[in-house]
Amino acid sequence: MRRTSQRFGALPAYPLAGMKEVRRRIEAAGVDVIDLGTGDALLDPPPAVVERLREVAGEQSYSRYGFQAGLPEFREAVAAWMLRRFGVRVDPVTEVLPLLGSKEGLAHLPFAFIGPGDVGVIPDPGYQAYFGGVTLAGGEPHLVRLERKHDFLVPLDEIPADVARRARIVYLNYPNNPTTAVAPDDYYRRAIDFCARQGAILAHDHAYSEIAFDGYRPRSVLEFDGAREVTIEFHSFSKTYNMTGWRLGWAVGNAEIIGALSRVKTFVDTGGYLGIQAAGVAALESWERWVPQNVATFQRRRDAAVRAFRRAGFDVDSPKATMYLWIPVPDGERSEDFARKALERAGVIVLPGASLGMGGEGYFRVALTVDEARLEAAAGRLGDLR
Repeated sequence: MRRTSQRFGALPAYPLAGMKEVRRRIEAAGVDVIDLGTGDALLDPPPAVVERLREVAGEQSYSRYGFQAGLPEFREAVAAWMLRRFGVRVDPVTEVLPLLGSKEGLAHLPFAFIGPGDVGVIPDPGYQAYFGGVTLAGGEPHLVRLERKHDFLVPLDEIPADVARRARIVYLNYPNNPTTAVAPDDYYRRAIDFCARQGAILAHDHAYSEIAFDGYRPRSVLEFDGAREVTIEFHSFSKTYNMTGWRLGWAVGNAEIIGALSRVKTFVDTGGYLGIQAAGVAALESWERWVPQNVATFQRRRDAAVRAFRRAGFDVDSPKATMYLWIPVPDGERSEDFARKALERAGVIVLPGASLGMGGEGYFRVALTVDEARLEAAAGRLGDLR
């Protein structure tokens, strides 16, 4: 076997090896598998997005390298949306950066700011791009367990002093995947102050900014005093516009941080397809009239799933945001064991909490990616396992 690098070896193994084979086997036996594992909703993008891509796909100018500048109209549309949605003014040239999905930006950021001896503060459980980026950059991931007693917020004041001094990036993600937690205004202010004192970057993953319910409206970190000096915020088209496979997102915030990430990306990619960026403009322009109906779909699914899982005997909160439920595993069972049993005996795929970090042990995540009837059926099947 070829020798791999030490940094590569530090990446965690995928905890559900063999699950795809199990799924193929039971589907071949006639089992109707309900997939609630991946956050990839079976919903369409806005029609205007598809039509715009059709319009530009045959135009030669959109097939040239975009480099990091990308499509000027895309940057301008992002800046206009940030102002309309959050009241935040940003320079479309120096404070906005197109991304090949927010994931790659989150993972590439440490390559500009982290090296041996430096720390990346990472929520546990959390998106694996955070851990992967810090590890592959040669830094030290400091995992902070997300616990109910802290409302699933990263308790920054409990980070050891020697770790805090070496912190270069603090990853936050609210509304949160997978816990569905939301952050109050005072928490953002404390996070900004922490990063300012430690000389760290606040990297806010805001992929779920628009999927919120019951009148709740998530805020941008950039709305708060002092944020512009320390913050880079990541946004995605994947969840808001059902564009997971399109691979389009953006970063916004401090010009120096944006510039450094852009420079890293010049050594990694030559920019996303300009036609998809043009489609992204159409998505942002459809936000006010299209997104509410998409969110209403997720709210109906949330309500149906919460009712069904409660009827099935599970302890589940009704989330204010995101497209997930975060549910305690019954009877103290390991989350991976429960997920395997759910697939093999009930034909339901759920995400074990430990797959997003050991801080997620004891929970499983349900993605609201199928319609209400399928969610209710899945809850009933899982209830029969209890």
